[in-house]
Amino acid sequence: MESTGAAASTASKPARARNRRGEGGRLRDDIIAAAVELLDEAGDERAITLRSVARQVGIAAPSIYRHFPDQPAIMLAVVQREFAELRDGLRSSVEKAGDDPRQRLYAVCHGYLDFARLHPERYRTMFGGLWVPDLEDSSLTEADMAALGDETMQILIDALADCAAAGQSASTDPPGDAVALWLGLHGLAHQRAVSPSFPWPEGMADRIIVALAQVKGPDA
Repeated sequence: MESTGAAASTASKPARARNRRGEGGRLRDDIIAAAVELLDEAGDERAITLRSVARQVGIAAPSIYRHFPDQPAIMLAVVQREFAELRDGLRSSVEKAGDDPRQRLYAVCHGYLDFARLHPERYRTMFGGLWVPDLEDSSLTEADMAALGDETMQILIDALADCAAAGQSASTDPPGDAVALWLGLHGLAHQRAVSPSFPWPEGMADRIIVALAQVKGPDA
C-alpha cells in the first residue's frame, strides 16, 4: 500500500512534456530522480511504486515499462545511483586529503559517515537490509545485487592498503581488515540514526578507525 504522504505530495503533479526524439534517456533519469524524491519524502522504500513514481514524474504508469520492467528495477537504479554518489564523494575526499595515506584513510571513513548522516533514508535503503528484492519474482539477478558497493569498498581497501604499505597501519590483510572497518563504521552510522539522544563519547569514529584499521589517531 502506498504511503498517504507520498500520494498527497504527488497528486497534483502536472503532466510532463513529451520528450523530443532521442531524449528517451532523459525520462529514465527523471524516473530515477522521482523515486529518490519519494524515498526522501516518505523515508520508506515501500512508497516507491510504479504508480507513485509515474505521478511524481507526471507521466502515465505504462510509460515506465519502456525503461524499467518492474518496481525492483527502479529500486536497483536508485541504489546504484546512490552508490555512485557515495563513490564520487569518497574519491573527492581522498583527493582533498593530500598525499598522506593515513589522512586519506580518515577522509574516506569520515566521508562515509557524513553520507550516512546527510542522507539517512537513502543510506538505510542501501545498507539497512530492508530492501531485499525477491529475485525469483523480479527482473533482478544475484549478480545485480552482488555488484552493489563494489567500487566504494575498493576505495576503502585501497586506502587501508596504502597505509599498510607506508608503515602507518599494522594490517597484514587490508581486504579483510577493510571489511571489518566498514562493519564498525556501519554500526556507528546505524546507531547514530536510531539512537540520536544517546550521549556519544567524543571521537567515537576515530576510536573505531584506530582499532579496526590498526593505525594511530589522525593527529598522532
